[in-house]
Amino acid sequence: MACASETDTFVETNPPLQLTKNMGLISGSLSSEDAHDLKEFSEWILSVGDGKLNEPNDGEAEIEIPSEFLIMDSDEPIEAINKAVYGDILSLQENKDPKFFQQRAILCPTNEDVNMINQHMLDKLEGEEKIYLSADSIDPSDTSSVNNEALGADFLNTIKVSGLPNHSLRLKIGCPVMVLRNIDPAAGLMNGTRLQITELMDFMVGARIITGEKVGKIVYIPRLLITPSDTRLPFKMRRRQLPLAVAFAMTINKSQGQSLSEVGLFLPRPVFSHGQLYVAISRVTSKKGLKILIVDKEGKPQKKTMNVVFKEVFNNLESKGA
Repeated sequence: MACASETDTFVETNPPLQLTKNMGLISGSLSSEDAHDLKEFSEWILSVGDGKLNEPNDGEAEIEIPSEFLIMDSDEPIEAINKAVYGDILSLQENKDPKFFQQRAILCPTNEDVNMINQHMLDKLEGEEKIYLSADSIDPSDTSSVNNEALGADFLNTIKVSGLPNHSLRLKIGCPVMVLRNIDPAAGLMNGTRLQITELMDFMVGARIITGEKVGKIVYIPRLLITPSDTRLPFKMRRRQLPLAVAFAMTINKSQGQSLSEVGLFLPRPVFSHGQLYVAISRVTSKKGLKILIVDKEGKPQKKTMNVVFKEVFNNLESKGA
């Protein structure tokens, strides 16, 4: 069994929770050949999610990815995965249509990989550019740290943690971004909502919503005072910055709930948490829309990658549902 997304459905059986099909892959008007391909693809996705490939295993298993999904002829991995999802530079300039970015994304295991892809794509995108720098400080409520000279602005500027926009945020007109905070749910601005930049101002941006219930709506997003949700920091800081991240690429974890027609999975390192590979490959709405690039430390394409599925997670779910 696998971790479920918004496109999955559960039925009551024994065990109590069982993933039965990926709703994002269902279509009522398929030829018999297409329906067969779809069934095989869906079963492969579920096998990845259930950890049934290359059994027996202790929760981690190296699995071979079907060749039809693999990018194998790559000397420049970042350019190869970008081209597979977004096409060449001419198509990128021509396709600033919101639907183009709404339907595709590159997924990576870590923020480091995501940032690398996003900077590369920004370099390719022509148009007006602006860099927004945050104002960082220690939260006054953290009385034990507020006067610590070692925690000055220069140091705080270097902090990069999940859910916190970077100190330096580089944006261009037409680029896709993701909202990092629940700003205004009623207006469609929630954590994970994707937008396309339409206007760059000194301390604010204009953008068009491209996912969710408010697709097409133009919104204006100012800088906000944000406190990191990561409790591992030994101090409490504040960052005044636009609550956005560039979203040509996003982490696999951030992609949960997204439904995409074109998914590029870039794996310069293996997935590292339970169900992560399943989440990535189950974002795609069709078999032809999935491309996977696995590279070793030398950047050479590979056919195998690690799948992490700890069966005790399911056992715990079963015992709680019993």
